[in-house]
Amino acid sequence: MNMKIFEFFLLRAGRAAPFALALLALHFSLPQRAPAADRAKLPGLVDQQPASGRFVKTDLGYMVPYKAKIPNTEIEFEMVPVPGGKFLLGSPASEKGRKADEGPQIEVVVEPFWIGKYEVTWSEYKPFMNLYTAFKEFQSNNLRGVTKDNDADAVTAPSRLYDSTFTFEKGDRPKLPAVSMSQYAAKQYTKWISLATGQFYRLPWEAEWEYACRAGSKTAYCFGDDVSKLGEYAWTTENSDEKPHEVGQKKPNAWGLYDMHGNVAEWCLDELVEDAYQKHAGKTVTVAEEAVWPTKLYPRVIRGGSWDNDAADARSAARIPSNDKEWTDTDPNLPKSPWWLTDGMALSLGMRVIRPLHAPATAADKAKYWEADIPSIRSAADQRMAQGRGARGVVDPGLPAAIKKLEAEKDK
Repeated sequence: MNMKIFEFFLLRAGRAAPFALALLALHFSLPQRAPAADRAKLPGLVDQQPASGRFVKTDLGYMVPYKAKIPNTEIEFEMVPVPGGKFLLGSPASEKGRKADEGPQIEVVVEPFWIGKYEVTWSEYKPFMNLYTAFKEFQSNNLRGVTKDNDADAVTAPSRLYDSTFTFEKGDRPKLPAVSMSQYAAKQYTKWISLATGQFYRLPWEAEWEYACRAGSKTAYCFGDDVSKLGEYAWTTENSDEKPHEVGQKKPNAWGLYDMHGNVAEWCLDELVEDAYQKHAGKTVTVAEEAVWPTKLYPRVIRGGSWDNDAADARSAARIPSNDKEWTDTDPNLPKSPWWLTDGMALSLGMRVIRPLHAPATAADKAKYWEADIPSIRSAADQRMAQGRGARGVVDPGLPAAIKKLEAEKDK
């Protein structure tokens, strides 16, 4: 769109000129349709409309489901496209099981994104855990050190489990959802996946999570209000036998996402503020406007409910507060581990990743989604690493080969 057309549009807009200006500013700020050759390099984006299967038409092409392989492994994770649109965040006052912090409902505009078809599993999370050993080996051999020049590409790997009976109490089979990681560890995981694959991944904002969970529905659950049908879609206290289950065993929602209700609860990025929706009452807002960047350690937003929660906590609009103080009660470390939670609901808490169609433009903007967001988390991580627990290392294209070389030398 050139400036002459821009000026003509404003003249014709008359009294609506401010609104028109906002729309045009949005148009110019968004990436324009990329050449086919560039789109071919982006996983999940194709130039031609698929003849079948799920797809989402966007300004960059057609978003489609895709699989991504974790480098240096044969492990794949699946991502599903979610269309942009508007929806009502929260629940109506009449919804059974509703809590006060779910209202008032507000209209939120959501941009397209991909989201994990399943919750992150142990098969996906353990390679991240194993970075600890590799990073320690590099440090011992003065290899691949973290410097001012490459610090932006450094990831903090979680410390070894001092007592695996906590984290693996309910099992660690490959297809079981990974649990008990702190939100900071979950964010570092998304940084690792991003740097390792060359695509930007992060945790969802709670508005994005609820939008994906609802999949166009306006009811208590993605399938309707009849709680008697919940067992067809979710593992909760009613049918879980007090344990998590391998992902993908129940019915998916209308957008092909599994275990959005139950199995394990899922981290979101937001701080949980009880009256967060109130300030937007009667307005239409974007996800960015509704999002609440955390300013304290807890409570933060958890969504979806788990095998250890009842049906009310599994509703699409239900918000569960984190509680790091209670959830690290039996952790004997000082400071408490910034990577692992040991108690209570943390043992049924996991995550799901998303990839927005439009990634942040700068490295600093991306880092906000990945790094420690308050001083106490940064301090705890630094102190623990100074004690030899936890490790930092650079994630770049050369990392898989460097790890293989270490492993080969060990086998000699």
